[in-house]
Amino acid sequence: MSQPITMLVVEDEPLILLEVVDDLVERGFVVLEATNAAEAIVMLIDHPEIEVLFTDVDMPGGMDGLMLAAAVSDRWPPIKIIITSGHRNVAVEDIPTDSCFFGKPYQSEAVASAILEMMAA
Repeated sequence: MSQPITMLVVEDEPLILLEVVDDLVERGFVVLEATNAAEAIVMLIDHPEIEVLFTDVDMPGGMDGLMLAAAVSDRWPPIKIIITSGHRNVAVEDIPTDSCFFGKPYQSEAVASAILEMMAA
């Protein structure tokens, strides 16, 4: 990578958030954090350098990860989106085009590879 990829991780479970962020930082990504969709929108507005959204589906508040992904896809089409859930199986037709889904638990290597493939496309 010539320039580190900046990501926004949206996860409401503190231990999972910490683990995901630590793993991605170790792999050379610049990682910003949010614990719900409202925080994520503020981060996206404040940080135009964000290239990848990594979001959990089930979160507190009025907007879940699927709604957040759809909103980001509409408002910031260049941002690549990865959606994850430990409770729901999400169909391809339920997520924005060119995004991907990982069920929990996922392999962090697979997530990192998916990010790099999405950015190269």
